[in-house]
Amino acid sequence: MLVLLPPSEGKASSGRGAPLKPQSLSLPGLTDAREAVLTELVELCAGDADKAREVLGLSEGLRGEVAKNAELRTAGTRPAGEIYTGVLYDALGLATLDAAAKRRAARSLLVFSGLWGAVRVTDRIPSYRCSMGVKLPGLGALGAHWRTPMASVLPEVAGDGLVLDLRSAAYAAAWKPKGEVAGRTASVRVLHAPTRKVVSHFNKATKGRIVRGLLTAGADPKDPAELVTALRELGYVVEAEAPAKAGQAWALDVLVDEVH
Repeated sequence: MLVLLPPSEGKASSGRGAPLKPQSLSLPGLTDAREAVLTELVELCAGDADKAREVLGLSEGLRGEVAKNAELRTAGTRPAGEIYTGVLYDALGLATLDAAAKRRAARSLLVFSGLWGAVRVTDRIPSYRCSMGVKLPGLGALGAHWRTPMASVLPEVAGDGLVLDLRSAAYAAAWKPKGEVAGRTASVRVLHAPTRKVVSHFNKATKGRIVRGLLTAGADPKDPAELVTALRELGYVVEAEAPAKAGQAWALDVLVDEVH
């Protein structure tokens, strides 16, 4: 099972680990594309701070994020699973998983990123600010930048098992499973049951709980149909829609009344 996650806008501090080693990150097929984004982002943020804020879509109150980006090559690092914070990651609670579940997380979780493309939760990275929706002056829209390298790297990473897609729309733009891989991909929405609408907090927290539940239970569904069974066994109300034709992903709606 491969689980595709969005990053978080807010991130923990870089920590005191050794500086970034781009060649040590997982998915080495993305190295050149990562280097291109990293180089332009550092140069942008080391120059005109106001221009950098405008490009990155940051408020005046987030000016410090520009300075942080300018030092990405020398900043300390820590595992990506510790860098990413926020509602989904709080609910997932990687640090409190038992040893077996942590090993499963290391194998199966992939976090998409405007800067890194995608990383595993064990990859050591510095804290940064660069969403997938950013358009860098030289590279252009990051979603488009990542599509070509992702198209060659991700199918191999997906292997022959289930792909559980929990990404938001901006990050889903960087890689869309196609062909045979799409047929074993399940894209999940979380709906507030009384209104049948997507509510941000319900959506993020429940996705984090879903992943935690699967990891803790040692569930290893091989395809979307088995995923539906696994989620129902975990107590979730799931509505599933099989694809109308080959080459399309399954659509799963998880209905929740409230999140504790």
